Amino acid sequence: MCGIIGYVGPSEAYPILLGGLSRLEYRGYDSAGVATIVDSGKLEIRRAKGKLENLRALLADAPLQGHIGIGHTRWATHGRPSEENAHPHKAGPVAVIHNGIVENFVDLRTELLARGHKLSSETDTELISHLIEEKLKTGLGLTEAVREAVVRIRGSFSIVVLSETEPGKLVAAKTATPMVLGLGDGENFIASDIPAILEHTRSAMVLEDGELAEVTASAIRLMKFDGTEVTRAPRQVEWDAVAATKGGFRHYLRKEINDQPQAWIDTMAGRADGGSSSVRFEGELLPAGGPAAIGRIVMLGAGASWITAQVAKFMIEELAAIPVEVDYSSEFRYRRPPIDQRTMIIAVSQSGETADTIAAMEEGRARGAHLLAITNTVDSSIARKADAQLYTRCGPETSVTTTKCFLTQLEAYYLFAIHLAARMGRLSDADAGKLLQPAFAIPGQIKTIFESEPNIQQIARKYAQARDFLFLGRGINYPIALEGALKLKEISYIHAEGYSAGEMKHGPIALIDDKMPVVVIIPNDNLFEKSMSNLKEVESRNGRIIAVTNHATAELKSVAAEIIEVPETNRMLTPVLMTVPLQLLAYHIASERGTDVDQPRNLAKSVTVE
Repeated sequence: MCGIIGYVGPSEAYPILLGGLSRLEYRGYDSAGVATIVDSGKLEIRRAKGKLENLRALLADAPLQGHIGIGHTRWATHGRPSEENAHPHKAGPVAVIHNGIVENFVDLRTELLARGHKLSSETDTELISHLIEEKLKTGLGLTEAVREAVVRIRGSFSIVVLSETEPGKLVAAKTATPMVLGLGDGENFIASDIPAILEHTRSAMVLEDGELAEVTASAIRLMKFDGTEVTRAPRQVEWDAVAATKGGFRHYLRKEINDQPQAWIDTMAGRADGGSSSVRFEGELLPAGGPAAIGRIVMLGAGASWITAQVAKFMIEELAAIPVEVDYSSEFRYRRPPIDQRTMIIAVSQSGETADTIAAMEEGRARGAHLLAITNTVDSSIARKADAQLYTRCGPETSVTTTKCFLTQLEAYYLFAIHLAARMGRLSDADAGKLLQPAFAIPGQIKTIFESEPNIQQIARKYAQARDFLFLGRGINYPIALEGALKLKEISYIHAEGYSAGEMKHGPIALIDDKMPVVVIIPNDNLFEKSMSNLKEVESRNGRIIAVTNHATAELKSVAAEIIEVPETNRMLTPVLMTVPLQLLAYHIASERGTDVDQPRNLAKSVTVE
């Protein structure tokens, strides 16, 4: 999830590029760079590691001329955060900026090296610049060169290309990642998000998947990758600047809930595709001896990351048949757990800086365990301390309470469980393919859940003044009851508890009365009938049942006061779809109560002290 900006027009380009990047820095802040074509006709680049202020300082000392340029702020995927991996990347006369993942990175890199290309970075983006350079050398114009190059790329991507060969033109192309075109008076803009261009124009067009744009100061020409011309009228953007950074939503939290379909795609990219019968990671995740070297797995996390690990325990034990223990990082470090060289520790943290988890990893390393980090932040402390890293790639999360990071942790665990089970010989290619296929439907199914938001908002209004909530789930969905309760208490300040529905008679049933909303996660699985029995016990005590289900039977409708329906998927992915309506329910209850949704009292995004 990187920030992209492009400009062509009568003004000096680099101040406009910097201004756009400052509004896109929420999309990535590992490094930043700009490129312009100066008055001599040569392409010049400035790049800096770290936040945008470092690039700004560099440009203050060595400014760029030119009335056309591109800029980028990076969220690292291929390659660590560094100046050499920062965008733009150059090959001959061509400079490229890129957001997304090139899934056939390894194959393309091997081809280019075999043909004598010299590569200076670890990134997949640099390969795109070399592909375009090759096409230019055959005599093609820039637009045609880009069009022929992008058909070689597999994955989700958006790119903007600048070349000395046609110094008055930018060419943009995209598949699944966002791209917007801004139309000005004698000037035009390209950006990965609307906030970057609002200062200059409110006339915009969205570039659709499989389309390419040729952008000059006077015109924008659209076409499909096959060259077919596309006609599209611009629209007026009515958002103010603050709303624009939130995608037009009132709060970052709601925008980040909305980001989840794309975050899911980004986490999957390059690891599996629609025809896959296996999962491929960027590096080796298992210890040197492979699966045979793993006697058991210990998962460490805090807060919502501890909850995702609870779901992963079900996935890994069922698919790989390896014993899994889940522990709070803060508890693990103060006892003497039986850890040895046959233990694999999976440390999970959204920020990669959770102090308790870092300390727990050090305890595990001292005892000879193999350490795998699951985190969203490249080059974070947890990533650096681990022997292997699995990045969730969901991009920056501004709201304190987690949404897309939570969902993509579940996705990362699902992919890891399939990979591990296949490596152990417990899954055939056909079985792995069957498990992977439903994962590709998840983004569309999340969007389907968004269609039921008016119903969820109505339920939120009805129960926003409740003092207590109870969340119930069973099996692999029991941890989602914990997450639903956590979300609600974090942002609405309502007391909420999550329980296994099977434990209801062991205490929580005493709390139920006609003022107690009970949210029940009840999918169509082998525990459906047992969960129905629990619901009837709630009904008999006048509890107000809110059922979240993919199986709204007549019997369920007869006992539940409210029904929230989600699409069908396989059992192990059901927690993903059950999570989304609980996020929306918590969000709308908090909004009704007027709390600070994005920055709840007493909470911080990353707990970096004990």
